[in-house]
Formats: sequence, C-alpha cells, structure tokens
Amino acid sequence: MADGTHPGGRTDGSGRGIPQPHREQTDYGGAVYGSLQAASVVAGTAAFGPFPRLGLVLLLLVTGLVFWVAHVYARLVGDLASYRDLTWQRVRHVAGDEWPIAQAAVGPAVAVAISPLLGLSVAATAWFALSVAVAEQVGWACFAAIRAGASRRLVVLSTLVNLVLGLVVVVLKAGLH
Repeated sequence: MADGTHPGGRTDGSGRGIPQPHREQTDYGGAVYGSLQAASVVAGTAAFGPFPRLGLVLLLLVTGLVFWVAHVYARLVGDLASYRDLTWQRVRHVAGDEWPIAQAAVGPAVAVAISPLLGLSVAATAWFALSVAVAEQVGWACFAAIRAGASRRLVVLSTLVNLVLGLVVVVLKAGLH
C-alpha cells in the first residue's frame, strides 16, 4: 500500500508490511441479521394468533430465502462494477457470502419442527423458536467479535447490545400476544 503497510494494516516497525495469513471470510453480520429477522418473523406471527407449526416452519425458511435473494440482488446491483464483470462465478460468490442470512432461519425452524416431540403447545413453540433465534443472534455477534480479535470489553459490549436487540423483539412479541 502507499503508506507502507500491508493490506492487513500491520507493519514490522520498519514500514514494511507483515503478511497476514489468509482467513476464510464468514459473514457473521449476515448470520446476526438473519437471526434477528427470524426472531421478528416468529414475533410477528403472534399478531395473527396461533400459527400452525408447518406454516411457521415454511414462513421462517421462505422468509430467510427471500431476504437472502434480496441481499444477493442488492449487492450485485449496488456494485457498479458488477454490470461490467457480471459472471455466474461472481453471482455464486455473492450468493455464498450472503448465505448466512438464509441459514439463520434453520435453527428456529428446527425448533418449531421438533416442538411436538418436546410436548410444547403452539404458544410455547413460538417462545422456543424465538429463544433459539435470539440465542443464535447473540452467539454469532459474540463469535464475530472474538474472531475479529476484539478486546474482552468489546466482545462483552457486542454481546450485550445484541442481547438487548433480541430482548426488544421478545418484548414486542409479548406485547403482540
């Protein structure tokens, strides 16, 4: 780089960059976003009364897929270079980067699907799925902060902020119920 640093930003004191090992990039932000979106789907269904389990599983999965497609499309269209260099490889790459948004719906959907095995009522099923979504959201945010090398203080702050966001959804669900 022009300032003498490696793209990773670290130098060895002489101004020369220290090569950083390539890390596999994971979109933790997408996973956090998808978890929050799944929690809001569960909370939103409370406004319509009891939702059949199969309907809620499908709603979670389809909504996750719709938001994933929307994010892929937005990234491709938002990047002006995409118009010049749009290839199937580029589309697959962006789709893979955004996949955590759709994946985040799987945990709450599985919670709904297994709820009869646990003897849960429809109302308890919604709370179970919401708990799974919030736990995912908090867990992914915490893991992202740790992977980024954040200080303990920042990891705790990130975890608390995401817990508060999740609890806001819980309060909204309780208010709609």
